[in-house]
Amino acid sequence: MALVSALLGQTSSAPKAETAAQAYKNIQVLRDSPADQLIPSMQFMSSSLGVHCEHCHVEGAFEKDDKKPKQQAREMMKMVFALNQNNFHGDKGITCYSCHRGALRPRRTPVVAEIGPKAPAVTPVTTSADDILNKYVQAIGGVAALQRVDSEVRKGTLELATGVQFPTEVYLKQPGLRSVVTHFPNGDSVEVENGEAGWSLVPGRPLHTMSKSEVEAARTEADPAFLANLRKSFSEFSVRPDSEIAGNKVSVLHASNPNQPPVRLYIDKQSGLLVRMVRYVDSPLGRNPTQIDYSDYRQVAGTMQPFRWTIAQPAAEAATGGN
Repeated sequence: MALVSALLGQTSSAPKAETAAQAYKNIQVLRDSPADQLIPSMQFMSSSLGVHCEHCHVEGAFEKDDKKPKQQAREMMKMVFALNQNNFHGDKGITCYSCHRGALRPRRTPVVAEIGPKAPAVTPVTTSADDILNKYVQAIGGVAALQRVDSEVRKGTLELATGVQFPTEVYLKQPGLRSVVTHFPNGDSVEVENGEAGWSLVPGRPLHTMSKSEVEAARTEADPAFLANLRKSFSEFSVRPDSEIAGNKVSVLHASNPNQPPVRLYIDKQSGLLVRMVRYVDSPLGRNPTQIDYSDYRQVAGTMQPFRWTIAQPAAEAATGGN
C-alpha cells in the first residue's frame, strides 16, 4: 500500500500539460490536444468502429505509418472536425460512431424494418428529480446514517467475462479519496484518485496520469454517499422517460454541469435504490461511456450498500462484488 499512500499524497500542481504532439511521436491530426486525451480518443475510435489498436497501428511501433487504415483514420478525423466546425458551431454534433455504429464499414442502404409488434410508447415522466432523490436517500438509510459514513473498505473479487476471478479492494474516504487495488498473478493493478488528480498502474506498463475528464468521472465513485450529495455536485437535473431494467421499472435521472459530461442514473421505482449509473469520459472525438450496474443490496452500518457492481464499456466488461 506504500504506492497508494504516495500517490494520494500528490497534488495536481504539475507543470503545464503537454500536447499530444509533444508527448507522442508522429502525431498529425490531434497535435494540439492534451496528451492525456490521446488514449481516450483512440479508445473512442476503437469502440466506434469495433476494431483493436493493431487495425491501424504496427504493434510495438505505433508511430509508424505502414498501414493504410491509419491514413484513412486521419482523413476521417479531419472530416469529422470540419463537419462539426461548419455545421455544429464546433460542438461534437457528429462523431465516428454517428456513422459506424460499432462496425468497420458504415451501412449505406436503409434496412428494411421487420414486420411485427410496434415498439411500446414512451412512458411519460410523472416524478420530479427531487422526489426521486429524496426516495433514494430514504431507501439507503436516510441523511443521518449517511453522514456517519465518511470512509469505506470494500473487499471482494474482480470477475472477468471469462469467469476468472482476482482479489480486489476498494478504499473510499471523503472528500474524494479513492483507491482500487486488484491482485493479479503478475503483480498488483492500482488506481488512485485524490479528488483533484488520479493515477493508474497496471503490471508491465508505465504509470498513467489520469486526464481531467477521467478524474471527474471517477469522482462519482469516490464518495460513499454520492447520490446523497448529488445536489452539491451537479447544477442541472432533468427526469427522462421511465425505463425498465431486468424486468423492473426504473426512474431515469440526468445530472449535468456546464462544459462537463453528464451522469445518467437509473433508480428502482419500487425500492428507491440505484440499479444503474452511466458516466462518461470526454475526448476530442467523443464521449467514452462506462455503465455500472448495482445489485445484491445489504445493510451495513445502518445504510444499504450494493455488494455487486457490474462494470461494462463498449469493448470490455467486468464485475466486482463484495464489501
